[in-house]
Amino acid sequence: MAKAWQRPFVNVFRHCRVGEWRRCSREGDVAAVTDKSLHCAVYRIRGAPSSGGYIQLPGTSTQSLGLTGRYLYVLFRPLPGKHFVIQLDVATEDGQVVRMSFSNLFKEFKSTATWLQFPLICGAGAAMKGGTRVGASDARWTCLQLDLRDILLVYVNRRYGHLKSVKLCASLLVKSLYTSDLCFDPTLTVAEAQRARLRVTPVPREMAFPVPKGESWFPSDSSEASPGPVQESCFPPEAGRWVLCPVVSVAVRSLPDFLGRVPQLLPHLGASSSAAQDRAPSAGSIAVSAPVPLHTAPKGGGLRVLTAPVLLQPCQAPSVPRPLPEVSLFCERSEVPTGSKPSASAHARHKYAAGNGVDVSTPKSTVVPAVRGDVAVHKPFGGKQSKQVAALAEHPFRQRSFLPDPILRLKGVVGFGGHSTKWALWTKDGSAVVYPCHAVVVILRTDTQEQRCLLGHTDKVSALALDGDDVLLASAQARPSSMLRLWDFGTGACLSLFRSPAHMLCSLSFSRGGALLCGVGKDRQGRTVVVAWGTAQVGRGGEPVLLAKTHTGFDIQAFEVAFFDETRMASCGQGSVRLWRLRGGQLRSCPVDLGEHRVLELTDLAFGPAQDGHMLYVCSRSGHILEIDHQHMAVRHARRLLPVWMPGSPVSQKQTFGSGPGISISSLSTSQTTCAVGSEDGYLRLWPLDFSSVLLEAEHEGPVTWVRVSPDGLRVLSATSVGHLGFLDVPSREYRVLVRSHTAPVLALATECSRGQLATVSQDHTVRVWDLATLQQLHDLRSPEEAPCTVAFHPTRPVLFCGFSSGAVRSFSLESAEVLAAHRCHQGPVTGLATSPDGSLLFSSCSSGTLAQYHCAATQCCVLRVAANVVCQDAHPTPNALVLSGDSRLLAFVGPSKYVVTVMNTASLEELLRVDVSALDLASARLASAVALCFGPGPPGHLLVSTSSSTVVVLDSTSGRVVRELPDVHSGACPSLALSRDARFLLMATDRAIKVCDYPTQACPGCQVYIGHSEPVRAVAFAPDQQRLLSVGDAIFLWDILGPLERSPLGSAGDSPGAPPTCEASPDARQLEDVVSGAHGLPRQQVPEPSQASPLQLGICAGPLRDDDGAFSWSDEEGPLEESHIPEGLHQDSSLPVLVKEASGAGDRVWGSPGGPRGLSMCPHPHGWPSARGTRKAQVHPSARPDCYKHFMARYKTSSLPKSASISRGSAERLILKAVMGYNGNGRDNVVWKPDTGFFAYTSGCLVVVEDLHSGAQQHWLGHPEEISTLALSHDAQVLASASGCSSTASCCQIRIWNVPGGSCRQLISYHSTAVQALAFSPDDELLVTLGDYGDRTLALWSVATCELLSVTCLPEPVHGVAFNPRDAGELACVGQHAVTLWLLRGPNGSLQGRREPLPEELGTGELTSLCYGAAPLLYCGSNAGQVCVWDTSASCCFLAWEADDGEIGVLLCSGTRLVSGSNTRRLRLWAVGTVSELRCKGSRARSSSVFMERELTLDGAIVSAVFHDTMDMGVVGTTAGTLWYVSWAEGSSTRLISGHRSKVNEVVFSPSTSHWATCSDDGSVRVWSLAGMELLIQFQVLNQSCLCLAWSPASCAHPEQQQVAAGYSDGTLRVFSISRIAMELKMHPHWAALTAIAYSADGQTILSGDKDGFVAVSRPRTGMTFRVLSDHRGALISTVQSRSKEHGDFGAQWADLWLAASSDQRISVWAADWPQGHCELVDWLSSPSPTLMEGPSHPPSPLVAFCPWDGALLACAGLSVRPEVVFYSLRQKQVVERILLPFFAVSLSLSPGARLVAVGFAGGVAGVGGPRPSACLGPAPCHLPTERVLRLVDCESGTMQDFAGHDDLVQLCRFAPSARLLFSAAHSEILVWEVTGPWAAGGASGSGPPLG
Repeated sequence: MAKAWQRPFVNVFRHCRVGEWRRCSREGDVAAVTDKSLHCAVYRIRGAPSSGGYIQLPGTSTQSLGLTGRYLYVLFRPLPGKHFVIQLDVATEDGQVVRMSFSNLFKEFKSTATWLQFPLICGAGAAMKGGTRVGASDARWTCLQLDLRDILLVYVNRRYGHLKSVKLCASLLVKSLYTSDLCFDPTLTVAEAQRARLRVTPVPREMAFPVPKGESWFPSDSSEASPGPVQESCFPPEAGRWVLCPVVSVAVRSLPDFLGRVPQLLPHLGASSSAAQDRAPSAGSIAVSAPVPLHTAPKGGGLRVLTAPVLLQPCQAPSVPRPLPEVSLFCERSEVPTGSKPSASAHARHKYAAGNGVDVSTPKSTVVPAVRGDVAVHKPFGGKQSKQVAALAEHPFRQRSFLPDPILRLKGVVGFGGHSTKWALWTKDGSAVVYPCHAVVVILRTDTQEQRCLLGHTDKVSALALDGDDVLLASAQARPSSMLRLWDFGTGACLSLFRSPAHMLCSLSFSRGGALLCGVGKDRQGRTVVVAWGTAQVGRGGEPVLLAKTHTGFDIQAFEVAFFDETRMASCGQGSVRLWRLRGGQLRSCPVDLGEHRVLELTDLAFGPAQDGHMLYVCSRSGHILEIDHQHMAVRHARRLLPVWMPGSPVSQKQTFGSGPGISISSLSTSQTTCAVGSEDGYLRLWPLDFSSVLLEAEHEGPVTWVRVSPDGLRVLSATSVGHLGFLDVPSREYRVLVRSHTAPVLALATECSRGQLATVSQDHTVRVWDLATLQQLHDLRSPEEAPCTVAFHPTRPVLFCGFSSGAVRSFSLESAEVLAAHRCHQGPVTGLATSPDGSLLFSSCSSGTLAQYHCAATQCCVLRVAANVVCQDAHPTPNALVLSGDSRLLAFVGPSKYVVTVMNTASLEELLRVDVSALDLASARLASAVALCFGPGPPGHLLVSTSSSTVVVLDSTSGRVVRELPDVHSGACPSLALSRDARFLLMATDRAIKVCDYPTQACPGCQVYIGHSEPVRAVAFAPDQQRLLSVGDAIFLWDILGPLERSPLGSAGDSPGAPPTCEASPDARQLEDVVSGAHGLPRQQVPEPSQASPLQLGICAGPLRDDDGAFSWSDEEGPLEESHIPEGLHQDSSLPVLVKEASGAGDRVWGSPGGPRGLSMCPHPHGWPSARGTRKAQVHPSARPDCYKHFMARYKTSSLPKSASISRGSAERLILKAVMGYNGNGRDNVVWKPDTGFFAYTSGCLVVVEDLHSGAQQHWLGHPEEISTLALSHDAQVLASASGCSSTASCCQIRIWNVPGGSCRQLISYHSTAVQALAFSPDDELLVTLGDYGDRTLALWSVATCELLSVTCLPEPVHGVAFNPRDAGELACVGQHAVTLWLLRGPNGSLQGRREPLPEELGTGELTSLCYGAAPLLYCGSNAGQVCVWDTSASCCFLAWEADDGEIGVLLCSGTRLVSGSNTRRLRLWAVGTVSELRCKGSRARSSSVFMERELTLDGAIVSAVFHDTMDMGVVGTTAGTLWYVSWAEGSSTRLISGHRSKVNEVVFSPSTSHWATCSDDGSVRVWSLAGMELLIQFQVLNQSCLCLAWSPASCAHPEQQQVAAGYSDGTLRVFSISRIAMELKMHPHWAALTAIAYSADGQTILSGDKDGFVAVSRPRTGMTFRVLSDHRGALISTVQSRSKEHGDFGAQWADLWLAASSDQRISVWAADWPQGHCELVDWLSSPSPTLMEGPSHPPSPLVAFCPWDGALLACAGLSVRPEVVFYSLRQKQVVERILLPFFAVSLSLSPGARLVAVGFAGGVAGVGGPRPSACLGPAPCHLPTERVLRLVDCESGTMQDFAGHDDLVQLCRFAPSARLLFSAAHSEILVWEVTGPWAAGGASGSGPPLG
């Protein structure tokens, strides 16, 4: 309803003062002229639509007309033969702006959710120009009447709000525009309307065209209007006669309520033909019409186009008919034939007959939104139809139907916040959380992670509020001006939509009962506004009532309605706390006297309980928490959160309450007993209400911005500024993350099929990997220095590729989260990245036009080809700019210009096709460019191209011809498109919406548009299962497809005769009727028929067996080892079925095989096994890695094993492995100890280390090629079994059987394909059972005596542990997912029969992760939920369980009445379980109250291994931190036995006295060790940083007893630690980037440090000042910095110090310096001649350089030349004097200070290729040895080389000790210490330095 001042009508030109051009604007050729026909001033707009001539009302897009009239009248006249456009912006009640465009430029009607396009052709003499109809040559003055309310209602299903703006473009004359709530009729006078009793209003004089006296709009001598062409009459044009011509052409849109009915047209108004009478509606029928494309009379003249109705069947309940939109055109005089002039009254009677005296009805339950796009076009009179129009008219539903509507449903979103990271609310019962995700309100259940999304907002949600009863939910959006929605929380329906008086709301608060809603915001002038609404009647059909509004000059950051009195509120802000009260329709406030705290910046408040009533708690940015008595309006207590200052910190004085920086508090929330506080230091702290001590605290990754305590007080919700949302469970003290999200728009996405993963790239410089099933984040790869741009998955391997803004392309391992390879073939940002579906090739493109091809089938991705100036350099940056066909044969991209699409052969990069997109539409005034590409699935090989002209062109990928064209399917450029695998749906991104089209429809495909994004959609894709689709922009949206199931595309394998039956995806019209009617609750019209399907197959193990996989080559091992063999009787026909018997009894499940004696799937080998000399595996379907830490996962290796290369044994070994530093915390159960014999062994990498616990002496058992996963020791301690993973030389895992007394390997056996999870010996030591991991899922039983494989069992699910019954060698047990499996050995062949017992329902659905046998017949099992359950193996039931820990229990050991449990919470606990045997008799009535914990210890990592004495008093425990602990329960102590780094070791340095050495690691620790005892003495730890380089102060320091270690960290800091004081002495920040190299000067008074960006800083540790920075190596990483003293005058330099720096771009600089005087001079500069632009597999790593210790004039360099070699460069002669060839580039280099020895670690390859063949190998037998895992020792005098094995990864570091008698080598975290024997060790320095401390 229009406002009072807008009645009866508004002259829009007069309202906007057109002519003054203040409230409106003009552009181009716009002038005021006088029209001779109207005799008044009009405005003329000339020019083409694209030239910019227009009048815009109002002047700017930020303003609004605000006109609410229902009808709009436009009085205009098109210029002859020209195009014109009329553009309206109409706002709906909910704030959505819908654009309507009317033009003779348009060919057909089109619509989206926010845009309507009407063709408007005025005059019959319209000419054709370029295939487009233009204005007629005799165009006349026209009045365009639009019913804005009904147009919005029908087309976009929204309510009309107001007219926002009008834009009149191009070639037309315009008199004015009018808005009104009245429908003016130009054919009637007031007297005629009264006589006919019609409620009509004549056209006002101001709006009417001039009509000569005595004439009317229609001639008065006829009552009929001719349906044919209008002929000229005898009246000349100058007579001024005005007539209304009949309707001549109508297109009718059908409604989805009546599917299957062909729409029928009512007769033209005023017609009286018999045919028209036959089609007239009968009594009881209802006429429904819709707006249609507009046309005029064929011969000019005035016309009025009315909407043609559709006949519907009558219903029972009568109701008043509601007219649908009426679009009318009033035109000036027309000439009609004589005798065809209807009278005005007759015309009126015909026109309104349908509305008088007719009983009509319509069922309300069947009203659904109109299906946009279903149009039945009817042939106009005297005109012709196109083929497409004729086809649509003949088959309206088959061609245009797109069902169901809607076809998409939003399943979930990944994201949090948007406008801010606040506003997360608990529901009343605490089971769900409500939070905003940009424009979507999400309701998330915390137990099931199920989401419910509320859609409707068009911009980011800025505030939320939920009433106390979970009835009403209020949400406000930021723009446009604070639109509020009130939702029914139970149903999700929007109850009310209204606008706030505030310009933008930032806070909402409900009263407890939900009757009052308060909001705080800012008005347009920036003043604070507080608003109160009454919402009591909203749920009952009413609207919210504005109760009060007030402005305040005080800042308000938080506002809350008191829960105990809905008339009282409180607010806080900058320096103020105000108490509010609603009384008498007014909001009044009074301030609280804060006293000295009035300067505080207050951030949040909450009402809480107090002893005498209620208290108001307020927090501040400075860390203050104020307790305010709201009744007395005074501060009762003030507290402050201060940081804890450690002793020795640089703070000069103690911090008082009022001074110094506090910890900024951003939010607080209270319960009945506690107060939760969130602060910017990243901590959530839970306090009692007296704030005496912290109860709980949880550290977050970013500042905490929001906290809320659940109504029951048991959970605390917290949100962070980095987009994380989670809650702290107070009883269990566990924190659970609910939502992780990007903090910036998402740029691209990629999906992975086998594991169901999604990868996204965002502007927040992160690459994240998500699980599509749970929408949980799996990986987060951050790149703060360079922005990721594109991403792609490898189709078959767990590898992710990412392109960056720097031009780098990196591959990441998803298993180890490490970088596999990095390539820099591009000079600009990477714009495209795609992998071939077969996984063999990777392609990347950049903004500089370069296209790169990579080979990615192997682990190491390498560059194959680089082509320059191929890809378009100025194309749109879209995710679909680089695409590959499904058969991996074709590559398509946009280039070399943006108008060209090129198709290449993927293998050879040969250009096959080039298509110029700009030439496809010659009629367009602008050249079209290609934007996005997409290959169609399978044959016939289509390529879809999205163009900048809003068109999708389908090309034949072979010939380049245009197969079809989808015009105007989107507005603007479509940045991303995707086609479903069955070619059923076409998905497109269109601005802030996504569009789904019915692709098979050839004519005009039906489309549906879906909103929800608040920012432009960047990328769209179908999920791997084709049942969902994804869209990314502001957040990640996952949509369910509600349409038919996937079908095979035409011509694909699914349509072949031999293909399996598939579900049809294209039912006929009647089936579509059934689908939709079923969706809306209507009865089906057809009985559904069952479709063919494959029979259900039950089985545990799938056959048949492979013939070529799983074989192990015995030629890889030679020497005294014996071959293991398997008896001939061990075989079974693979065709036998597998029996799965499930009885009705609980747990009565028996697994076995009817055809063989060995039980379940006992067919590990086929016939003819003995001659094969290998084993063959049964096929096992891949399984996802279990979500438990107990399951072993091998660390990713940067090196791989070669398939062939042998190293011959030499005459003598010059290096002896002396010690292994560290324990492999990545293994599982990899520690064994026999207290009776003292045998103690553990693993480190691929070594078995046997150590004497008394003397510390070590033995090292070599032989495994890969990391050892687990160990097992026989009960008599005579046999040790060790297992390692598979390698490139063997497809099976190695299991070695060691003879403990002799330390030799007596047998090598192999069967498992991926990794061995567990080993166990039978109690009689006759059998060994081996368990494969989740990828293998087999259980193998071996004979210990003969090492024969007795039986193999395929497991249906991953199993985590296995154990023999210590009292019965014929019984063993396994634990896994949700069940325990008990196995019995049957027969002499060792066949197994299993019985699976599921977990009781009381224990939930967790996984059992550990087990051990107790007293007979008890079996203890630990779960990933921290429970220990006890099973009675004789009864096969679980009778007892208790909560033993908060985390997953990975270790269980039992002996006698004691049980030890170890978990990933780092806790080791001792339990007294003596009464459990008695509780067994009670069965299910047993309670765990008799089980109690005796002792508890907390170690440094998750417990992975443990072994204890039979008395359980003492034992050895291993943790993931790489530490072995000796545990004594009697003393309650833990002593560190073995220590090591858990992360990569980056440097090893030595003290000048050679008595100590130090290491640094990526874990941020610096460790100092004793060189004599190899014991850890000191550890300095820096959290959240990596220590990348290390240097020990030289002996020339002024105080040699004050030994120091300088360490460089990844944040650019440099720390100096005092060894004697065991403290940090200095912290500096000389670099912005990570420090990568550091060195002391010769005198120890200066520190030189290099960083990742190529800068070298010179600092003084005494003052902490950096006094010089050298930038000669800028842009490349500094890999080496070294300094030494020299004699005066050497090398032509006069200064005393000589130092060098090497960078990753193969450049080395040598300098002479006098640092006390500040002098530094360049001595020499070396650079590599190798090209760095083109990267290949042999590209050298960063150069290694060192001063030669035996000749001060030489430099030893590696990686400086194009060949792998070590060169010696003379600083005197300025040339290379010696070269030592290497097989591969070196990654580590060290020179002995005693003899001419060089130690080298290689970057990769195989020994003996391209270099000298080594002569010696350390190990028990000759073996295939990879050079990247060996340490090479080179004698520079004799030229001999020797390789030494021991590492399981490449040797990234090697260092000689100053004594030259020891050599240290490191591979990842393991450190090996070698002793140099023979005369080579002579000449080293000796001596002892001062002791530590």
